[in-house]
Amino acid sequence: MSEDLALGSVLADPSLACTGFIARGERARYLAAAVSLGFAVAEIDFGGCTGKDDALARFARALHFPDWFGGNWDALQDSLSDLSWLPAEGYLLLLEDVAQWREADSEGFDVALEILEQASNAWRLRLVPFWAVLPVEDPFTA
Repeated sequence: MSEDLALGSVLADPSLACTGFIARGERARYLAAAVSLGFAVAEIDFGGCTGKDDALARFARALHFPDWFGGNWDALQDSLSDLSWLPAEGYLLLLEDVAQWREADSEGFDVALEILEQASNAWRLRLVPFWAVLPVEDPFTA
């Protein structure tokens, strides 16, 4: 079994879906596998992000949140657990360039990761894979 086929099998399994760090070099493989599975893919650039309001706006833009999005953590959780305006076989969120955000607002960053993991768990109950991955140089030290 090729590595790409194995990755596709992993991504397709809702019971394995989660939020976590991946090696930056694996980003293209994740993207290709998700596209081949019919996933909705959102590449969210957090370069220069320094806080909650900016981070929430970036999520909203990338995922085309509806006008009713409230711009707070609860609204992010509600929106990520819904996504009815973005129907797909599964979801892959690529959170790019998170280092500055993480350094400037570690508490908000951690809250966002918790919300992403809760969304993954909510989708798992519906048997839909929901992945949020953060490409970094070394995922073992992230």
